[in-house]
Amino acid sequence: MNAADDKYQAGEPPTPAEVAPDVIVSPDTRRANRIPPGQSRTRKWPVLDAFGTPAFDASQWTLDVFGLVDKPLRWNREQFLALPRVKVFADFHCVTRWSRLGNLWEGVSTAELFRLAGGQASARFVVLHAYDRGWTTNLPLADFLAPDALIADLHDGAPIAADHGGPVRAIVPQLYAWKSAKWLRAIEFRATNQPGYWERGGYHNHGDPWVVSDIHPDGERFRDD
Repeated sequence: MNAADDKYQAGEPPTPAEVAPDVIVSPDTRRANRIPPGQSRTRKWPVLDAFGTPAFDASQWTLDVFGLVDKPLRWNREQFLALPRVKVFADFHCVTRWSRLGNLWEGVSTAELFRLAGGQASARFVVLHAYDRGWTTNLPLADFLAPDALIADLHDGAPIAADHGGPVRAIVPQLYAWKSAKWLRAIEFRATNQPGYWERGGYHNHGDPWVVSDIHPDGERFRDD
């Protein structure tokens, strides 16, 4: 069995009733129909990105937090792993029309990072910066700080593979998956919105999978997980 097969979901998708009491449950997993309009369930975990998996030494990974914060911060891998941990049960919706249901993520709450850096009241938006050729994405602060949002290094109990954004990626379950930046290197807090890579190409600044209009203005959906 290869790594891709390890992520195959046999049978019915996991449900919130199956998770441990200490796991944060994303509210969308409690919907009667968990698949947004135009989506279909995948049992696999497809690999999609803008430029391919970037080549960098994962042992040298660092995460910066800057912008509208009282205390800009940088963590290396060891320091990040020492931060308070959370687990989140959430669905994952790619704008290429597939949804992977019932993912268990583990990492550090986005709200915890905002707190540690002393996020300022004037912050209204976030830009996530990736190791992927300067790739960025933007999102409202409220979505980034949702209780089910985190910076994750584990998926279903295993380290996140490089093809899926490891060693560390963002997870914002209530938005399309391209907003959950892979290969995360920095979090920037801003007062004004700044469209990212795909958004500058015409894709929606918000990206809510439950709102049909939150796609490309031409009606296309964009590919990135």
